[in-house]
Amino acid sequence: MVAMNELSAVHGSDASQRRLKKRRAAEMRLKAYGIAAIFLAGAALVTLMWSVVGNARYALSESYITLPIELSAEELGVDPSDPSTLRGGSYERLVRDEVRERFDYVEGRTLRRELSDLYSAAAAFDLRDMVIADPDLIGQTIDVRMLASDVTDLYLKGEFGTLRTPDTDADLDFTFDEEDSVAIEASAPIFEDILRDVQRDLVQLSNRREREAGRQEAGRVEFERRAEAAETEEERTRNLEEAQRRADARDALLAEVEDLRARADDPEGFEELTENNESVLIQVNGGWLKATAVSASTATAEILVPLADRNLAGADYTLYVQPVPAIARPISDEKIVWIEELRGDGAVEQVFNWRLFSAGDSRDPERAGIWGAVVGSFWTMIVTFVLAFPVGTLAAIYLEEFAPKNRFTDFVEVNINNLAAVPSIVFGLLGLAVFLGFFGVPRSAPIAGGIVLALMTLPTIIIASRAAIRAVPPSIRDAALGLGASKLQTSFHHVLPLAMPGILTGTIIGMAQALGETAPLILIGMVAFIVDIPGGITDPATVLPVQVFRWSDFPERAFEARTAAAICVLLIFLVLMNALAVFLRKRFERRW
Repeated sequence: MVAMNELSAVHGSDASQRRLKKRRAAEMRLKAYGIAAIFLAGAALVTLMWSVVGNARYALSESYITLPIELSAEELGVDPSDPSTLRGGSYERLVRDEVRERFDYVEGRTLRRELSDLYSAAAAFDLRDMVIADPDLIGQTIDVRMLASDVTDLYLKGEFGTLRTPDTDADLDFTFDEEDSVAIEASAPIFEDILRDVQRDLVQLSNRREREAGRQEAGRVEFERRAEAAETEEERTRNLEEAQRRADARDALLAEVEDLRARADDPEGFEELTENNESVLIQVNGGWLKATAVSASTATAEILVPLADRNLAGADYTLYVQPVPAIARPISDEKIVWIEELRGDGAVEQVFNWRLFSAGDSRDPERAGIWGAVVGSFWTMIVTFVLAFPVGTLAAIYLEEFAPKNRFTDFVEVNINNLAAVPSIVFGLLGLAVFLGFFGVPRSAPIAGGIVLALMTLPTIIIASRAAIRAVPPSIRDAALGLGASKLQTSFHHVLPLAMPGILTGTIIGMAQALGETAPLILIGMVAFIVDIPGGITDPATVLPVQVFRWSDFPERAFEARTAAAICVLLIFLVLMNALAVFLRKRFERRW
């Protein structure tokens, strides 16, 4: 036996204190790692939601352009007394002509094509529906709200930069050099920042040229070495010629470097603006000018919108700077000016985007909606639930209450557990080969997707249901059997009702997993472009996650916002389903 004084001496020794200190330090490190992991996970979640919600906000509103349009029966090519002709009217041409008339100074095929991109192709369809709903509008001039194109909409939301107005009160003197060119002289260096930006670009360009000159010099040295080592006169001559060519290119580049740096250091320089620079726009006397070259206090500009009067002595002006260079945005300076003109006329408005939640898919992002995918997901989930829930529940009851304990039952249980870990795309391959290829189930239909997702969800439901049935106390079964109930009555009248909260919880979690699946549905064709809203389980349809997958692959920038909005809707559905599972578990949970 160890004496207490010896034991106290051991625990109070320096070695014991070091061990205790070490254990406490390990415990503190473990806590720190856990807290750090929680913070990292939280930060990742916040970053994800910030990114998704931040992008989705652009899709929650849409822009409209309002223009007065005369609905002439002759221009439309319709007969007001014959409603059957209204649908085939030339609404698209009428809208295009009215917009061109509003901007009658726009000339050239390229600019006119760009002018037509101010509004969406849906404008003509909306006008057609308006006329069909009220044929008495024919012959009147009405204000027509035209849906803006995706690029126009994003510009109005500030996605491509917002025009900045520098704080300046300098006087400007305008001199018309040519028909479309204006020389501008300011009483203060109001273009100094623009010039400095251009000169920074010159410095960067000179650095690139200097590096290119260095590579040419390295080439010259290499070819001279080859010339010295050449075994034939012909080879030596060829290498010397190449070395000389490299030397000439080097000298030309170095001369360009010297010129660029001299221009970059010149405070009185006068430099042309390129698409890599900020755009400088001047609104004066009802027109718009765009600077093409600047010095600190002078500029030359081209006329984008004709001026009401060229007598600009003492005229008020507004100087705008577009901070995003033209090369970095899909909208030209001309189009920006047209939009600002419409905004100045009060012809632009932004409203909540109900179309996003009520329309089907479209190739045009401003017309695309998620309602078709929501309805497709609904029908697919209905099929999945109808197939997976009863089959999974009955399979669980059989395995827990009736199945004999033998090797075959063990084999089935092991395979059910393994099926829960099988990649979902394997179920898609199964559905493609069996249900579509052999049984001829309609492709791209909710019934096909529902069957595949039911197969995928079955293991989850069976496992959850078996756990819920197993949790029912044996005393319930014993009491029922003791009162004369059969095993079937015991299972369905006593065990199943008590296990139902757990079964429903597992089913909802499995359905939530199925709602977010994409891979198996892509294989059975539910990635197709479906415009119409599905009316049943056999109609062509897509689902929300597949819609997200499709939109994320489109190059148009406006689809980014719609993709984020669709993700938000999908997340809301998933959160609601999980919340319902938690509610059912809390509401009907029994404790023994």
